Amino acid sequence: MINAFVESSIRTATRPTWAEISLAALRQNYCALKQHLGVQINICAVIKADAYGHGATPCALALQEEGSDWFGVTSLDEAIPLRDFGIRARILLMTGFWPGEQEELIRLDLTPTIWTLDQVSLLEKSSAALGRRAYPVHLKIDTGMGRLGVSLEDLPQLCAVLHTSPHLRLEGVSTHLASSEVLDDPSVDEQLRAFDRARATLRDSGFDPSLIHLANTSAMLSRRQTWHNMVRPGLALYGYQLPVQRNGNQMPGNVLPLQPVLSWKTRILSIRNIPANQAIGYGGTYRTRSSSRIAVLPLGYADGLNRQLSSRGRVIIRGNYAPIVGRISMDLTLVDVTAIPGASEGDEAILIGASGGIEVSAHEHAELCGTIPYEILCAISKRVPRRYIP
Repeated sequence: MINAFVESSIRTATRPTWAEISLAALRQNYCALKQHLGVQINICAVIKADAYGHGATPCALALQEEGSDWFGVTSLDEAIPLRDFGIRARILLMTGFWPGEQEELIRLDLTPTIWTLDQVSLLEKSSAALGRRAYPVHLKIDTGMGRLGVSLEDLPQLCAVLHTSPHLRLEGVSTHLASSEVLDDPSVDEQLRAFDRARATLRDSGFDPSLIHLANTSAMLSRRQTWHNMVRPGLALYGYQLPVQRNGNQMPGNVLPLQPVLSWKTRILSIRNIPANQAIGYGGTYRTRSSSRIAVLPLGYADGLNRQLSSRGRVIIRGNYAPIVGRISMDLTLVDVTAIPGASEGDEAILIGASGGIEVSAHEHAELCGTIPYEILCAISKRVPRRYIP
């Protein structure tokens, strides 16, 4: 099945702008996480948002072959294609479900996250109608992040309703940490204490869920006490680790041998000789300081290249850095290749990736744009074909 994605991506990717997805690097990252965690810890591989822009289905197929038993997605619409393409592993709907979706998710053997009485009622009725007894659900606790989850005050009432729902089984309990990468943020310890109180309430109510999970990538790498028996890595699978912080300063984290899975590439469309002191691009925001060779790349912000990289970012051409000059437009980007001998039309340009011992990473893009690598990767648009490398 993976070979079909590899062949199809090569056959259809005719536009001279593409993203290469190394399934070998993805597999290696998963194995590095397994070695780091040990055999007792389950990994729920987070492939929501189309696997952070890498392509959820081919990534899930590769990870399933590598032994992944769990996948985390946002919602039903992200889970359906996985089942259609033969993903038989457990799939966790991390943000629950909409009313009306409950029967379909049960038919597909998906595992919903719940936190409201209405969700329990809908699932109980549908499980009974479909003849499913003890259908597994995971309960989310709001320990202070203020997004989703049942509050500690409302938890006893929800437990009471679960007790009267024989067609449901509380398999897991989870929460989400707001600042897991900040080692001295007191809110993390407060959330952990709240989670412990929630687990005590569950025990007092007669529940003993077998899966306990709250660690994302940052917590998995820096806070061993958060592992319990399941973790939910996302960014690490795709080769990135956020630096941990203490006292407002970045410090070395528990670095694992991870490889970026995605490389983003294009080819030079045109090269022009531009005289000194000429304004180029929209608004004329950049002027050449001397006679320059300016290359035009056939991609822009419609492809997901952030406009904040205008006259700030860089690409790699022939093993050298070429600075982005002028404003990035919808479909075109200008780079200065004056200092790159032999740069020619058709040459490969790397926006994210490595060549000749140098690299441009999603981290670099994020720092220049004042954002996070998650956004950089997820923003690479659908019109950029993905080529899957075994």
